[in-house]
Amino acid sequence: MKNLAGTKKKSVIPGIIYLGHIPPRLRPRHIRNMLSVHGEVGRIFLQVEGVFFFFTFLADRAIRNKKKKAGSNARDFIEGWVEFRDKRVAKLVATSLNNSPMGTRKKNRFHDDLWNMKYLHRFRWSHLSERLAIERQVRKQRMRTEVSQAKRETNFYLQNVERSKKFSKADRKRAIEPGNSTIPDKQWNFTQRKTEAEIQALKASGDKKRIQKRQEQAERAQERSQTNRSLLQKIFNAS
Repeated sequence: MKNLAGTKKKSVIPGIIYLGHIPPRLRPRHIRNMLSVHGEVGRIFLQVEGVFFFFTFLADRAIRNKKKKAGSNARDFIEGWVEFRDKRVAKLVATSLNNSPMGTRKKNRFHDDLWNMKYLHRFRWSHLSERLAIERQVRKQRMRTEVSQAKRETNFYLQNVERSKKFSKADRKRAIEPGNSTIPDKQWNFTQRKTEAEIQALKASGDKKRIQKRQEQAERAQERSQTNRSLLQKIFNAS
C-alpha cells in the first residue's frame, strides 16, 4: 500500500498564457498548431477588435467596409488567452518564447512577428469568463445610456421645432394687417434705438416748431387787435 501511495501521480493544474499581440490573419488554429509542439493546448480565446468598445463601433464598421471592398471579410484580433493542460509547461513556454519569432521558417507568414506572451499566475479560465461577462454587461449599459441620450436629444430637438413653428405662426399673424393678405418681408417687430445725432435733430425740429407756433399765435393776436381797432373807429365815426 505504501508503494502504491508513493507512485500516485500529482494532480495536474492547468495554466493560462496571455497573448498581448495578435498579428493580422492569425487565427486560433494557427496558434494551436504553433504551441501544441511545446505541450497540450486546451481552450483558446481571441478577442475581436472593437467588440467591447462601443464608442469605436463606427470606426470598426468603416474598417470592415474597406476590408469588404478589398475582398476580405475576416476580422482582426487584439489579444488572446491560451490554456495549457499543465501550468509548468505554460510557464516554460511563456519564458522561452516571449519576444521570439512566431514562425520557425522564413516562408511562414508570421516569421517577422514576435510573440508577446506572459504567464498569468493563479489565473483560471473562470476568471476570464467572469471578465467577459462583466465587459458584456458594461457594453450593454453603455448602449442603453447612449440610446437614452439619443432619445432625449431627439425629443429636445422635436420640441424646439414645434416651438419655432408656433413662434413663426404667431409672428405671421402679427405681421398681417387687417384687410391685407400679404405678408411683409420683415417679421421682426422691434424699434432701433435712435442715435445722438437723430436725438439732437429731433430736438432742433421741435424747437423750430415751437418758435413757429409762437410766431403764428402772435400774428393772430395782432390781427385780432387790428380788427378790433377798425371796428371801434367805425363805431365812433358813425356816431
